[in-house]
Amino acid sequence: MLDQLKQLESEGREAFSQATDTEALEAVRVAFLGRNGRLRALQEGLKAVPKEDKPAVGKEFNRVKQVLERLYEEREASLSAPAAKTGGLDVTLPGRAPRLGKQHPLMSTLDDLLYIFLGLGFTVAEGPEVENYYYGFQALNYPEYHPAMDAQMTFYVDAGTLLRSQTSTVQIRVMENTKPPVRIVVPGRCYRRDTVDATHSHTFHQLEGLLVDEGITFADLRGTLEVLARELFGPDCHMRFRPDFFPFTEPSAEFAFSCVFCEGRGCRICSGSGWLEIGGCGMVDPNVLEGVGIDSERYTGWAFGFGIERVAMLRHGIDDIRLFFSGDMRFLEQF
Repeated sequence: MLDQLKQLESEGREAFSQATDTEALEAVRVAFLGRNGRLRALQEGLKAVPKEDKPAVGKEFNRVKQVLERLYEEREASLSAPAAKTGGLDVTLPGRAPRLGKQHPLMSTLDDLLYIFLGLGFTVAEGPEVENYYYGFQALNYPEYHPAMDAQMTFYVDAGTLLRSQTSTVQIRVMENTKPPVRIVVPGRCYRRDTVDATHSHTFHQLEGLLVDEGITFADLRGTLEVLARELFGPDCHMRFRPDFFPFTEPSAEFAFSCVFCEGRGCRICSGSGWLEIGGCGMVDPNVLEGVGIDSERYTGWAFGFGIERVAMLRHGIDDIRLFFSGDMRFLEQF
């Protein structure tokens, strides 16, 4: 009986090691450990073992049984977890293509805008989003007690510190440290206490432009914005000025592009006017130039500003500004 148990153990080791899949392993288990298997047959033969030999034979039988059960469990674990043999990589799984990221539509629009102005000889300037009262209002020629200074319109950190409501603050910082000529565009995030709806947000992005040099006129401003209109929306897009007021420019204007949806004929999006308001612009007020140490008798300049969200919405036919900040991948993956 002891010889039979040793032979069974030897054959069992070889059989379990040669099982190459779960089906083959199950067949080996049934053959050795099943109800009608070889181990069960030897167990029946224990009855014929002499009484004095039964303790030794019984002990060996239990050892062989435990060995065979352990061999089965180890081989089962090995076959069911191939990743463990390949350093964490399950080579039996189908390949998975990596998910590629996409640029946010606001950032792609900003890149296109900067590309246009860099091609026109402008440089990019940036500045802090948290500003003091001087750069936020005083240096921009805001009169005392202007409505924009009210806490209902501007986010204040404390009495003298605020979140910038426009990137014009950077224009002041640049002119303080740069002698004319100055040719910059200023992109950045801005904040205003607007009620969030389909066309307004308390947080938005703006692009401003500034050019200061000798002999600069309103005609130079118009020509630059005409180039911007055609580069963004095609050669048939035109630009229009309408009188407006801003504390830091004089004269000032609102500029609009011909409607890109109806080509200026009038539609629901442009309210039948054929024009889409884009932003504000004008000649830099002499008080602003003198405040930063630039001789307003010698130098003139112009400035403009508009919301990047506005341009992105027109380019892509987006009707709700909140979609830009929703984080909804169904919306973002379209671009």
